[in-house]
Amino acid sequence: MSKILVTGAAGFIGSYLSKALLEKGFEVVGLDNINDYYNVNLKYGRLEHLCGVKKDDINDNMAALSGKYPLYKFYKSDITDREFLPQLFEKEKFDIVCNLAAQAGVRNSITNPFSYAESNLMGFMNVLEACRNNSISHLIYASSSSVYGMNDSVPFKESDKTDSPVSLYAATKKANELMAFSYSKLYNLPTTALRFFTVYGPWGRPDMAPFLFMKANMSGDTIRVFNNGDMRRDFTYIDDIVTGITKVVEGKTKIEGVPHKIYNIGNSTSIELMDFIKCIESCSGRKFEYDFVEMQKGDVVCTYADTTRLLNDYGYSPCTSIKTGVKNTYEWFENWNHLI
Repeated sequence: MSKILVTGAAGFIGSYLSKALLEKGFEVVGLDNINDYYNVNLKYGRLEHLCGVKKDDINDNMAALSGKYPLYKFYKSDITDREFLPQLFEKEKFDIVCNLAAQAGVRNSITNPFSYAESNLMGFMNVLEACRNNSISHLIYASSSSVYGMNDSVPFKESDKTDSPVSLYAATKKANELMAFSYSKLYNLPTTALRFFTVYGPWGRPDMAPFLFMKANMSGDTIRVFNNGDMRRDFTYIDDIVTGITKVVEGKTKIEGVPHKIYNIGNSTSIELMDFIKCIESCSGRKFEYDFVEMQKGDVVCTYADTTRLLNDYGYSPCTSIKTGVKNTYEWFENWNHLI
């Protein structure tokens, strides 16, 4: 089986992906800087409960072994470290790289722009260089639905224009796609971009709407609903996302010309924000108090993924309904909200 590096391994998607790959028999090395963008205890919790790595065993730039999976080790380090990252590639000799490490958050990119340039641009540059210098057979990396900007043609297709991002975060993700394409062209490095659409589920990010709403619902606080509630999102449950990534890791698709491909990965259904909120109310048995406000800078009104390309090439077909996904997420939140 292949040996896979998962960066952003203490993150929401990265921790789930690591677990899924390990259960399929892959050897996995996780890497994450465990920054304090949100509560680090949530990140350590993912590592322990999903991947079997305990906080007390984690030290900078040193391998921490899993007590659950013999084929897993974790390094606390940063993809921006131009000295350590090449050494890690040389030492571990990866076959495949799944780069999920990035500074996340559309709204935060407006107030803290330099952290996005450092992590999402320079960090990704380091990953590309390490891949091309170490004969990596496939680099799979996280892009985002945010690259579509104010695109009003739905559902979003990979062929749609993406040259008008409305946030710095989106601009860095578009830049990643262009950088990867150039490395695929120059060095024949196979690269695949996955444009994620609003991923949610247990162990999810506390800065995103699902957990913000659940926290407010539990505490009885008023929630802010942007654009007066006139918003739609392609909410995609974490299990469907991970199944899709795993299919790309395991599969092979014939690419003519430059070995670079872009895929949408979402639920392929756009849900009214108010309908999502009402699902939470149904799970909790409590109604929200609403504060309807204007659209925030960097936000878009609608996201909606056309996943036909991923279906045709890899057989991707999401199957988790919003009702089931919200129920599973809320049940987790009731027990673990102290980490949020």
